[in-house]
Amino acid sequence: MFPVGSEKIISGKLERFNNSWQMPHPDYVVDAAKPQQMPQIETVYPLTAGVTNKMLNKLMTQALGLTPPLNEWLDAEFIKQQSFPSFNQALKQAHNPQTLDDLSPNSTARRRLAYDELLANQLSLAIVRERLKHQKGRSLQGDGRLKKRLAEILPFQLTSAQQRVISEIESDMFSEYRMLRLLQGDVGSGKTIVALYTMLNAVECGAQAAIMAPTEILAQQHYETIAGLCEKIGVKAALLTGNIKGKARRQILDELQNGEIDILIGTHALFTEDVIFKDLAYAVVDEQHRFGVKQRLSLSEKGKLCDVLVMTATPIPRTLVLTQFGDMDYSKIDELPAGRKPVTTTVMPLSKIHDVVGALGRKLQTGTQAYWVCPLVEESEKIDLSAAKERYESLRQEFGNLVGLVHGKMKESEKNAVMEDFKSGKLKLLVSTTVIEVGVNVPAATIMIIEHAERFGLAQLHQLRGRIKRGFEASSCILMYGYPLSEVSRSRLNIMKQTEDGFLIAEEDLK
Repeated sequence: MFPVGSEKIISGKLERFNNSWQMPHPDYVVDAAKPQQMPQIETVYPLTAGVTNKMLNKLMTQALGLTPPLNEWLDAEFIKQQSFPSFNQALKQAHNPQTLDDLSPNSTARRRLAYDELLANQLSLAIVRERLKHQKGRSLQGDGRLKKRLAEILPFQLTSAQQRVISEIESDMFSEYRMLRLLQGDVGSGKTIVALYTMLNAVECGAQAAIMAPTEILAQQHYETIAGLCEKIGVKAALLTGNIKGKARRQILDELQNGEIDILIGTHALFTEDVIFKDLAYAVVDEQHRFGVKQRLSLSEKGKLCDVLVMTATPIPRTLVLTQFGDMDYSKIDELPAGRKPVTTTVMPLSKIHDVVGALGRKLQTGTQAYWVCPLVEESEKIDLSAAKERYESLRQEFGNLVGLVHGKMKESEKNAVMEDFKSGKLKLLVSTTVIEVGVNVPAATIMIIEHAERFGLAQLHQLRGRIKRGFEASSCILMYGYPLSEVSRSRLNIMKQTEDGFLIAEEDLK
């Protein structure tokens, strides 16, 4: 407590509580007569539990002081033209800015670091390209019998975009050269069926195919889609994740090695040494942005002359496709299946949250299912979890056992159990952090509420909104923002309100 009448300079994060501003944990409190004790500019880092910003700043300063001088790898004339500082100087300026100009995204330090990152990325892609250039592949052109059977049992027609992309992929697969292709398709555009169609080429040739997803939930989802169809056409598919252990795992590994399994679906568990294919000819990596450049080819190295398809639902701006994926050929599904209705997106302040909860309750009573997404706060797992749990508890007071909670710190088995209850309809409202961003498929869920939407990137908001575009019912997305809202944030949220075009949104996000 401070004596009445004392003057202090206080710095910290303002929060809104009961319609008033408060600062529960100030970073600095100094006497007004000693303003020099207050840092003019302080670097703010993403934090994890138990680490304060002051602590991390101190450690970073120590680390920068220990950074050895490095030989310059850029051309001296180029450095002069760009007015670049050295790499070490750029690091120090980025972590310890002295002026407002140093904070600019266009500062020489940031441009230097961005250039070096892009250069390293391009060099790694060049290495991949060079490796593939000297590796002949094998033709995976079968007799078409399995694909014909699949077309006969599908309850829908492929879109023209899906058919075009399949032709592009097959032109590579049928050639004598190895394929490395990026397949980009918006949420719900039907990439999994395209992957299955093309995997059947390998199976028709007597070889095996694999598809790898970044999470167990997404791998399980792929398995549910693929295994049922495969069973009807006489193809054996299996699922392998880190949770499958003991006798069940041993059986899958044995059947994989002796060729009984035609298509293997899994997670990072496919990377382990004991996963041995009889003849892996085609590897599909889903949501590839979760895997590094090295991992793109790691799965394919379990096969011989293996073709590789990487898939993503994350809209990538056209201007970044060549820089990030210059080692790959490129296909895009730019059409959604017929009958999908647009999502109505509404933007409103958090001050109206009670109205939203009331309207949501009326919808839940009719059997509608919904997501409630809690935000990332400075990427701190502890704070994120706290926000999600608090919202979960408050919504449980309203709707009782109809509400479930999933977050990134839960065990996969716990997450899967909650998701199964949500899929089955036992749960009507799922409170979540962004773990539902990738691949969760519950067609009956037609409402999504996103708290503090201004804290998310546009591409991430688009990915989240895609969870309610899986069915053929009209759906609604409510983007709730906190005060104060900058003009930039307001215009970004309005973009989400105006369009569902993921590629247009990605271009805006890049800006």
